[in-house]
Amino acid sequence: MVKHSKRYLQASAKVDRNKVYEPGEALKLIKSLPHAKFDESIEIAIRLGIDPKKTDQLVRGAVSLPKGLGKTIKVIVFAEGDKAKAAKEAGADEVGSAELADKILGGWTDFDIVITSPDMMKHVGKLGKVLGPQGKMPSPKSGTVTPDVAAAVKEFKAGKVEFRTDAGGNVHAALGKRSFAVEDLQANLQAFLDHLSNLRSPAVKGEFFRKISISTTMGPGVQIRWEVAHA
Repeated sequence: MVKHSKRYLQASAKVDRNKVYEPGEALKLIKSLPHAKFDESIEIAIRLGIDPKKTDQLVRGAVSLPKGLGKTIKVIVFAEGDKAKAAKEAGADEVGSAELADKILGGWTDFDIVITSPDMMKHVGKLGKVLGPQGKMPSPKSGTVTPDVAAAVKEFKAGKVEFRTDAGGNVHAALGKRSFAVEDLQANLQAFLDHLSNLRSPAVKGEFFRKISISTTMGPGVQIRWEVAHA
C-alpha cells in the first residue's frame, strides 16, 4: 500500500473525487492546495478509449504549447557537418553521431529529447533498447526525425511537448509550472487536448477521452471536463 505524505493527504482532502471539474476551476484548485518546496509541474493524464494492442489506434506526437513549459529542456542531436553546426547554434545541448551513440550505450541518459536527421538513424537505430523504455526514441510522428534539426531544436526548447500512449492506453504530459497563471495553464491545456483530439484514429469506436485528470507533480489528481476545455 502506498504511504502518502501529510501534505498530500491534506491536499487530497480538499478534492472531491466524485466531481468532474471545469478546467479553470480545477486549475485554481490545484494551485491552491498545499505545495512542495519547489515549483512543481502541472501534469495531465488521459485515459483514451483505444485498444492499446492495436497499432492503428496508438497515439504518438508532439505539440507546441503556446505558453511554454517553464523549464529547461535538454536536447541532444544526431547530425554531422552543416546540420550539426546549425543544431548547436539553435541551442542543442550536445551534438554528435557515432560517438554520441556510444556515450548513450555506455549509460548516459541525462537529456530530455533526442532529435536526429534521417541519415543518422544508422547510429540511433541501435539505441532502441535504451531510449525506447524512456520514451525518448526519435520518431517522424513526433517531429524528432527531421532534415531540419535546427528548427526542431528551437521548437522543443521553446515548449514543444512530446507524448505517446503507454501499454494501458494512457497519455501523460506536462502542461507548465504551478507558478504559471491559470489563464496560461488553460491555454496550454486546450492546445494539448485540441491537438490530441485531432490524432484520433478512425478505428477508435465510442468515446475517445474516457477520463482526464490534472495534478501537480506531488499532488492528487483532479478530474476535468473536456467539453469546456474544447469550447
